[in-house]
Amino acid sequence: MDTLLLALGAPRRRDILRLVRRRERSAGEIHRALGDVTFGAVSQHLGVLERAGLVTARRDGRRRLYQARPDGLEPLREWLASMWDDALGSLRRLAEAEEARPGKGRAKPVPPSGKGRRGRAHHKGGDKR
Repeated sequence: MDTLLLALGAPRRRDILRLVRRRERSAGEIHRALGDVTFGAVSQHLGVLERAGLVTARRDGRRRLYQARPDGLEPLREWLASMWDDALGSLRRLAEAEEARPGKGRAKPVPPSGKGRRGRAHHKGGDKR
């Protein structure tokens, strides 16, 4: 998981991942699409993405073609889902505890937006606007 998060932590690698999400691209194509990064940097970024399991590479003659792995983000997706499930469980417990609290009365209504002190016809000290 740490390798995955570190790989996704760099904006340039996220750009590369978007480029190879729908179809295979060579490192040269990726380099040209990014424009402002060296070929060597693209190659290093691709290596990080490959080691993290986010892209696959295959040889096609002298070049390598890269494509995003559809299941590459699955560990992150599962982790986020577990965090969300934990948060929802905590929220449910809080809501149930609030509902079961003895002497619980209804909350006071909140005045509509824009209806505070200014909305009153008269207030102490006169109108100083």
